[in-house]
Amino acid sequence: MRLTLRLRLALVSALATGVAVLLVATGLFFAVNSFLRQAQVERLLTTSAVIAVRLEAALQRAQDRNWPFGVAIRQADLEELAGTRDENRAFEVRIEGKQGGEDSEIHTTRFPAGVPLNLEEGVGVRGDQLLTVRALRGSNLHLTVISDARALDESRKAFTRALTWLLPLALLLALGVGWWVAGRLLRPVRTLENAAREVGEGAELRRPLPGAGRDDELSRLALTLQGTFARLADARDREQAFMRAAAHDLRSPLAALTARVEGSLARDRDPARYRADLQEIGTDLTRLSRLTNHLLLLARDASQVAHAPVPLRELAADAVDRARELAPEADVDLVARQSPTVLGDRVLLGQAVWNLTMNAVRHAPGATVTVTLQAADRWVTVAVHDDGPGVDGDVLARLGEAFYRPDASRSGEGHGLGLALARRVAELHGGTLTLTSAPGQGFTATLRLPT
Repeated sequence: MRLTLRLRLALVSALATGVAVLLVATGLFFAVNSFLRQAQVERLLTTSAVIAVRLEAALQRAQDRNWPFGVAIRQADLEELAGTRDENRAFEVRIEGKQGGEDSEIHTTRFPAGVPLNLEEGVGVRGDQLLTVRALRGSNLHLTVISDARALDESRKAFTRALTWLLPLALLLALGVGWWVAGRLLRPVRTLENAAREVGEGAELRRPLPGAGRDDELSRLALTLQGTFARLADARDREQAFMRAAAHDLRSPLAALTARVEGSLARDRDPARYRADLQEIGTDLTRLSRLTNHLLLLARDASQVAHAPVPLRELAADAVDRARELAPEADVDLVARQSPTVLGDRVLLGQAVWNLTMNAVRHAPGATVTVTLQAADRWVTVAVHDDGPGVDGDVLARLGEAFYRPDASRSGEGHGLGLALARRVAELHGGTLTLTSAPGQGFTATLRLPT
């Protein structure tokens, strides 16, 4: 089961808090433990120094009287000197040394058994006991002072118990806070999700989304989605207009074909009449085939476009030759001092150049048409210019729309797909199609492609 984003954020928050608490607790544990141990060691050394001073004074008096240390310092005296008569005493003391050539010792009543003699001087740990050994000045005796170190172990246990309770509580608290904060943070996301769902269900793609703006990441996301929905709405409108126009233009030749076939079969005719009817049917079929090919090229997927070297001079020359064959009365010329090559789809590029050339020949009868090929600054331009009557600004703004056919001087045969296809080809190859004209100044279509 996949966890929700809110729960994942809460769990991450709890985990981060738990790791932080654990790290801080571990650091505190070692710091406090080190501090307590150092404090106990310093206390032990201080106590040992005080006891040593007292014992050294007593031993000095015994030496003045030539008494052995066992006579000078008895167990009761040691208890009194060490100040260990209290039931809650924290230190036990022992004096050891040579007496009569043998090891001898005097210790307090609770001094732990099993502590060996002749230990090295310094501070050490023996089990749960902390001890220090030092020499008494003016004698061959050594003083051993032992402190109970179980307090350190108790502090560690207390700290562990506290951490055992603290860590789960911190995790639960962090989980609750993280859940609440994540809910607050994700509230705009849920609002945006509901708004996007309503846009999708109601098909109102141009509906403004709540919170769209540039203030933070969520507002920029909402703004991006709003722009995307708007572009989808534009694409949907263009597609619907395109389908309506395509259906209209396909219906006309199909209706004409049906009428001619039914008329030819209505009664017997002579061979010449059948031949004329078949020629008219062939013309309608050619027009229908051209329309279908243009529609297929317009709908071509960009990922299926070939990227092979294409010589544009060859395509332009072929377009000019074909235009001269189809319209012998037209004045069509090619101006190309260079032979540039672009990477692209030869079929699409050839169709685009051909459409631009025939658009000028058909819609500006009697005008001079010039196809100019140039290459400069990593770009190639194919400019088709005619010196015909030109078009006004309103018509120029709509030229290039699928199925748009202007009336007046530039009207003629065709489906209004030639310039639309050329523009689509330019877009598929990373280029542009620019149309410029003015009444009485001719018309120029410029196809610009990257090399």
